[in-house]
Amino acid sequence: MARIAGVDIPKQKRGVIALTYIFGIGKSRAQKILSQAKVDENTKVSDWTDDEIGRIREAVGEFTIEGELRTEVQISIKRLMDIGCYRGIRHRSGLPLRGQRTKNNSRTRKGRRKTVANKKKATK
Repeated sequence: MARIAGVDIPKQKRGVIALTYIFGIGKSRAQKILSQAKVDENTKVSDWTDDEIGRIREAVGEFTIEGELRTEVQISIKRLMDIGCYRGIRHRSGLPLRGQRTKNNSRTRKGRRKTVANKKKATK
């Protein structure tokens, strides 16, 4: 397994797909990295030479990825919560924050259903 930016990259996958296992690298950024490192996109990771892996490591080092990026995202969310803006309030209360409806869906953000029992009708 090739190890880039502290992440084990699967050997059996193509280079473009394998680089997306690193947090902060998507398909388009992976393509840029491989073209910058002068490595063919379609070659499998197992076929990369040590020289190519070194060039890829250098190209990946130019971007904010993995732990540093996760920290940056968390700081941004904390800032939104601290200033009390709409998005920050939605983060704090665990609700969706990009305009989705919450009456029927949004179970991923709200968690499991909390059933509320009906009130008993008073008998005469």
